[in-house]
Amino acid sequence: MGRIFTLDLEGNVYSCKYCHTHLALFEDILSKVRFLCKHGEAYLFDKVVNVMVGEKEERNMLTGMHTVVDIFCVGCGSIVGWKYEAAHEESQQYKVGKFILERFQVLGPNTWSHDDGSDVED
Repeated sequence: MGRIFTLDLEGNVYSCKYCHTHLALFEDILSKVRFLCKHGEAYLFDKVVNVMVGEKEERNMLTGMHTVVDIFCVGCGSIVGWKYEAAHEESQQYKVGKFILERFQVLGPNTWSHDDGSDVED
């Protein structure tokens, strides 16, 4: 298998919690509120980089039925969130083509990781 090249972003970056691969820029967040995942908070992004997509599946979420694909970090393979492929409710169409990054799985611009794996917000 060949080497996977990753894109390094400049600015306030969200990165994979486990391998620190860059995933998104702070300015690409569409919303930090109202999005939840099984581990807590999640952020809605307009675009992300350095991810692989999984298989399409239907998920019944708090806001209705959606077609989504899980997204995985290209650096380490960890699941970092999902991408909305389709929304069955008209009011949810704005999510289509957008990405969710689970706060539990990423380090933000003001977060650094301890050697023991825990995170600290500055």
